[in-house]
Amino acid sequence: MLVKSISGIRGTIGGRVGEGLNPVDIVRFAAAYATQRRGAMPDNNTLIVGRDARISGEMVDRLVSATLVGMGYHVVNIGLATTPTTELAVIGEKAAGGIILTASHNPMQWNALKLLNERGEFLSDKEGKEVLAIAENEDFQFAEITGLGQMEHKDYLPYHIHNVLALNLVDTEAIRKADFTVAIDCVNSVGGIAIPALLEALGVQNIIRMNCTPDGHFAHNPEPIPQNLTQISNLMREGKADVGFVVDPDVDRLAIVCENGEMFGEEYTLVSVADYVLQHTPGNTVSNLSSSRALADVTKRYGGIYEASAVGEVNVTTLMRKIGAVIGGEGNGGVIYPASHYGRDALVGVALFLSHLAHSRLKVSQLRQTYPNYSISKNRIDLTPDMDVDALLERIKQRFSGERITTIDGVKIDFEQGWVHLRKSNTEPIIRIYSEAATTEQADALAQQIKDLVK
Repeated sequence: MLVKSISGIRGTIGGRVGEGLNPVDIVRFAAAYATQRRGAMPDNNTLIVGRDARISGEMVDRLVSATLVGMGYHVVNIGLATTPTTELAVIGEKAAGGIILTASHNPMQWNALKLLNERGEFLSDKEGKEVLAIAENEDFQFAEITGLGQMEHKDYLPYHIHNVLALNLVDTEAIRKADFTVAIDCVNSVGGIAIPALLEALGVQNIIRMNCTPDGHFAHNPEPIPQNLTQISNLMREGKADVGFVVDPDVDRLAIVCENGEMFGEEYTLVSVADYVLQHTPGNTVSNLSSSRALADVTKRYGGIYEASAVGEVNVTTLMRKIGAVIGGEGNGGVIYPASHYGRDALVGVALFLSHLAHSRLKVSQLRQTYPNYSISKNRIDLTPDMDVDALLERIKQRFSGERITTIDGVKIDFEQGWVHLRKSNTEPIIRIYSEAATTEQADALAQQIKDLVK
C-alpha cells in the first residue's frame, strides 16, 4: 500500500512501483522533495535526514540520503533520531528542510518520508502539493559530477536534551528532589535511546526500562493507546513506579500511566502540561477538532482563549502562531510548546509533566482527578471504492443542522453534552469518527448514532 499526502509519502515496504514503498518510489519522492526545496530555498544547500528504528529504516535512509546527495545537497544525517530531534536539527543547522524516516504509530511493515520546511515544521498544503506534482511528472534534474553533494553524520540528541533542560518551566531541581521512580516503554525504537538519556539529564535516578532496544522489533502494536499498553500497566499495578511514560516509534506522542496502573488518558497529556504552562504563563491554547474539551476548560480557567484547528500538525501550529498560543498540540499525546519549537515533542512533554508532578506533590492519579472528566470514543469506518465521502458528510451535516456545526475539516457536531467529529483520514483509507461525552457509554452512543446513519 502507498499513501501519498501533503505531509509526505507513507506505505508498506515492498510491492510494485506505485503500489508500495519500494526503492523506486523512495528515490522519486526524495528527488521531488529536493526539487521543491531548491525552488523554495535556492541559496540553502543543506538538508537533514533522521530515522526511527524500523527494520526498513537503514535501507530507506541509504536511498534517501544518496538521492539528496545526487541532487547536489549537503546532507547532515543524524541517524537514529526522534521526529522532534530531527525538527530541531533543521533549526540548528539552518537547513533548507529535512526528511524524517518514520511511519509514526503504524506497524513495522510501514515506513514513510515525512517532509519538513526550513523552520523544522511540516510542509504547508501548498508545498506538499508541489512535491506530489513534481513526483508525478518526475520533473527533477540530478547533479552532474562536479555538483554532487556530500554527507556528514552528527548526533543531535545532546542538542535536543540541552534545549529541553534550558526551558524556563523545566525544573530539574524539583524533579531531582522528588526522587521519582519512572517506568518507560519505548516500543523498541528510538525512544529507547532518547527517553532514558533525557530522564538521566533531568536527575531521575530510578528508571525501569521496558522495550528500549532500538531494533525495530516492536514489542506490541506501536500506537500508545490503552489496549496496547498492558505490559507497563501491569508493572505499574505492582506499585513499582511513581509514573509510567510510553512513546510511539518516533517519539512525538506521549502516553502517561498512573502509579496504580490506570491510564492517565492520551487526551490528558496535553491538558496536564497545558495546566502547568498556563499556571506560570497564562495565554491562549490550540488543539485540533478531534481533541478533548478539557483543554478549553483549563484554558478558560486561566483567562485564556482556546481555538480548534483542522486535524494535522501543520494546521495546529499555523493557528498557534496566529493567536499567539503559549501551548498547544493534539489529543493523541502530542505536546507542542513554542518556547522549544513548533512540533510535537514527547521529550518536552516528559520534562514539563515531571516538573508539574514535582510541584503538585500529588500522585499521578490524584493529579488526573483535578481535570474535567470526559471520555472519548475513537471509531473508524473502512472506505469502499464506491463510497462517496463528500456526499456522506453532507448528509450528516443536514441531519444535524440544528446543532453547532464546524466544517473546516470534515464535519464536527457540537452538542450541549458532547461532540462528534467525522473526517477522512490523511494516512489511511478510512473515515475516523471521534466522539466525546461525560462517560464512555455516552460517547459510544454518540458514535454509534453516526455509524448507524452512515450505514
